[in-house]
Amino acid sequence: MNYIQQAYKGDLGFWKYIVIPFLFIGLVVLNMVAVEMFDIDQSASIKNEIAEKGENLVLIESLLTFVVFLGMLLLWVKYIHRQSITSLTTSRKKIDWKRIWFAFFTWGTITAAFVFVGYFLEPESLQWNFKPNKFLGLLLIGILMIPIQTSFEEYLFRGYLLQGLGAKFKSRVIPLLFTSVVFGLLHIANPEVGKLGYIVMVYYIGTGLFLGLITLLDEGLELALGFHAANNLVGALLVTADWTAFQTNSLFKDLSEPDVYFDILIPVLIFYPILLFVFAKKYSWKNWNEKITGKIEKPTDQETINQIEGIV
Repeated sequence: MNYIQQAYKGDLGFWKYIVIPFLFIGLVVLNMVAVEMFDIDQSASIKNEIAEKGENLVLIESLLTFVVFLGMLLLWVKYIHRQSITSLTTSRKKIDWKRIWFAFFTWGTITAAFVFVGYFLEPESLQWNFKPNKFLGLLLIGILMIPIQTSFEEYLFRGYLLQGLGAKFKSRVIPLLFTSVVFGLLHIANPEVGKLGYIVMVYYIGTGLFLGLITLLDEGLELALGFHAANNLVGALLVTADWTAFQTNSLFKDLSEPDVYFDILIPVLIFYPILLFVFAKKYSWKNWNEKITGKIEKPTDQETINQIEGIV
């Protein structure tokens, strides 16, 4: 069975796939509407909060929502869909942690190298920002909470919705495109958009598309989980800026003006294709066209039919 077909191991009921996404997306949209209606300057608002509470407390508060929603999603899948977390995560018999760690360390290393090379080439653009006690607090918060935030986004978009929409529409490409666009659009209120303009959506939607592709090609969520955790955690630990969503007690503070090519186009057009090549070689991906655009059929093997019908 392929990854999307794992949804058939649970109780489908398409309406059930609307509840959690509706609650989360609705909350994000309400926040966007409030910002527009009351003409809130998000950058100024974040700065005021940080001045009052400190970077670490603000970070905890911003991540708590994801902790709650990840718990809600996993409980919903387990008790309402009656689907195992393993089958939500992968088409393999058990979750492949080696894949998660490989993606994490591969992208984490590239991200760190990118930062330090930038510091070497343009030291005036990055200010050393290391404060031992505050950084230790950030490290603990980051390790405990940022992977929860990224895991929720992966389980919701590349897991839950990819499987649910794939089973509903008997398609791979429809949920791939839908989840990638929605994932990108939900970042439209981020401070980065105000600073760089809507061109930054190329990065957000492109990242969603990349994560969806590696999930479909690898028939599991493990690589996407590792990549996303590394992207947010390593980024939060190494670099902060006044115009980013995460403003942390990181090692460096970026003083430069953001560069569209350097910050957006290079990752999407160069690094993501390189990573696809690395993953494809390591995990021997084949039949790309079928895995990306093929149709989804209801499983016909007897074991899965028994599970669907509640016999086992």
